[in-house]
Amino acid sequence: MPVQFKVQLVSVAEDGSESTEDLLVVTKQHERLEQLGLSLAEGKQLLREVQGRVVRQQATAFLVGQTACPTCGRERSIKDHKTLGLRTLFGKISLDSPRVRQCCRQADGSASISPLTKLVAERSTPELQYLETRWASLVSYGLTVRVLHDFLPVDEELNISTVRRTTLDVARRCEAELGPEQPMFIEGCQAEWEELPRPDLPLTVGLDGGYVHSSQQRSRKDGWFEVIAGKSMPTDGPTKCFGFVQTYDTKPKRRLFEVLRSQGMQANQQVTFLTDGGEDVRDLPLYLNPQAEHYLDWFHVTMRITVMTQLAKSLRSHDNADLATEVAGELERLKWFLWHGNVFRALQVVADLELDLDVEHAPLEQRKLLKAVTEFGGYIRANASCIPNYGERFRSGEAISSAFVESAVNQVVSKRMVKQQQMRWTPEGAHLLLQIRTRTLNGELAATFRTWYPALALEDHAIPVQELPAAA
Repeated sequence: MPVQFKVQLVSVAEDGSESTEDLLVVTKQHERLEQLGLSLAEGKQLLREVQGRVVRQQATAFLVGQTACPTCGRERSIKDHKTLGLRTLFGKISLDSPRVRQCCRQADGSASISPLTKLVAERSTPELQYLETRWASLVSYGLTVRVLHDFLPVDEELNISTVRRTTLDVARRCEAELGPEQPMFIEGCQAEWEELPRPDLPLTVGLDGGYVHSSQQRSRKDGWFEVIAGKSMPTDGPTKCFGFVQTYDTKPKRRLFEVLRSQGMQANQQVTFLTDGGEDVRDLPLYLNPQAEHYLDWFHVTMRITVMTQLAKSLRSHDNADLATEVAGELERLKWFLWHGNVFRALQVVADLELDLDVEHAPLEQRKLLKAVTEFGGYIRANASCIPNYGERFRSGEAISSAFVESAVNQVVSKRMVKQQQMRWTPEGAHLLLQIRTRTLNGELAATFRTWYPALALEDHAIPVQELPAAA
């Protein structure tokens, strides 16, 4: 025989009186395993019914204290009734919103107001906004919609556009709270820095770039735009990542400074910046900390030399074995000089290579190698002040490579915006999503929502690389 269950909601008033409402009647069989307990659909229906009644009673209780005029205290008459829609975790709820006449003309001059709009200032509850934003930062907008529909009785009208709009609105709110950009963030003087408490161990910050598909493609060159991603690694403590679209962001230096400050950076603390030497990030670390050191990443230096070495091998196919051997030896000398921080001798080697390769009627492979050598010379000249003695730093156990940032680019940018999907991005859309994604990865998104909604009970945690889901 089936068993019937009746679920009721009991409301208790301030005077202790109780009122009971029937929520759901469920008839359950019990002959098979799959019949035991509530099904997902029944659980969703129950949550939807409870949510609707609870929210409506809360709205009614709120309106009780809003009918009196705040100026004279007299009861205000009702002009008409409208309906407000509120999207919640457990379904969309329609609330009766009476419009009352103003008996005393207010500063805004309005003749009538809807008191409920003070409570329902937004059309989505903060917790729903948080889940939409968090999931959208980890996986695609479409998969976020499917996940929420699978496990929660959310509004059936929830779609990709709604989730995307919510995510970008939250990101814009975060951006609005970011302080103004400054050319320099160093404050105080040497005497003040010496009085600061003993700093933590050094911070190591790596910066690198990645590329995402552009939605504004007008030519093959316009098919991609660059995204800068970085990771800040304290000697002790959790790392933090950050990212931005350098052609869109107007506050990149402020953004990096706030990340470092959130990790406790002091003016007397050593900070080491490692970059690829590109024009987009070369000046970004300047004037953030008086103890900061900016170095060119050895990984990118040796990668360029490796490419030139491979081009030199192609010269053998044109009966230039002697030239190929000579160029290979010069490239090894070039690498050795740079490893020891001898920029002057390295540039001399570059100049010698240019003279040897710049001959009339040279084969195509030789012209390609000449172009690569010339570009490398310009790269070294532009970053000469940032080339240290890599060998000495390596033997001292100090950082010489930003290889750890490659994982940050993959974590922050590629897994969500490039891999396994064909979506194209605008610079604004990519930049705003990056701000939410980095807050999620750093375990800061819940704290952000708690600053906006202090009564919101949320827990958050940083997400290591290995725990990241793949974007669909």
